[in-house]
Amino acid sequence: MAQNAHSYHVSVSWTGNRGRGTSNYGAYGRDHVISAWPKPPIGGSSDPEFRGDPARWNPEELLVASISACHQLWYLHLCATAGIAVLSYEDSAEGLMEEDDSGGGRFTLVTLKPRVHLRPTDDIALATRLHHDAHQKCFIASSLNFPVRCEPEFDSTVLGGTAGQP
Repeated sequence: MAQNAHSYHVSVSWTGNRGRGTSNYGAYGRDHVISAWPKPPIGGSSDPEFRGDPARWNPEELLVASISACHQLWYLHLCATAGIAVLSYEDSAEGLMEEDDSGGGRFTLVTLKPRVHLRPTDDIALATRLHHDAHQKCFIASSLNFPVRCEPEFDSTVLGGTAGQP
């Protein structure tokens, strides 16, 4: 492994055996547990469209969440080093997956829609450029074969009376 390479280990255990295994398409649940010790487990399933449990995370949601979280973490880092104070950050990311005639499919686009609250004195033009830089550095987005768009919105109004105080 290269000097600056990082390795990640997770376990995915199927928990959807309803007593007959995969004897037919409708006989089994899509439930599984994703774990990486010592973190809490994540309950997973397939998309409800594919017989999954809507109360559990599906792989498609986890992919979109990974892209959003990676972008956010890079963005916060770049803002901190550039002197931009992010006071809050919330993203409503959306992924578009299209099925093909074979029953498979692929993601064709993910759009990040972060709402960023800055100090009133911060440079919104610089804060906007830092989204581009975060996208370039994001390990997840750099590994994908489909576009990731970022459509940030900024608010630099004073919260609760004085800048920087909630």
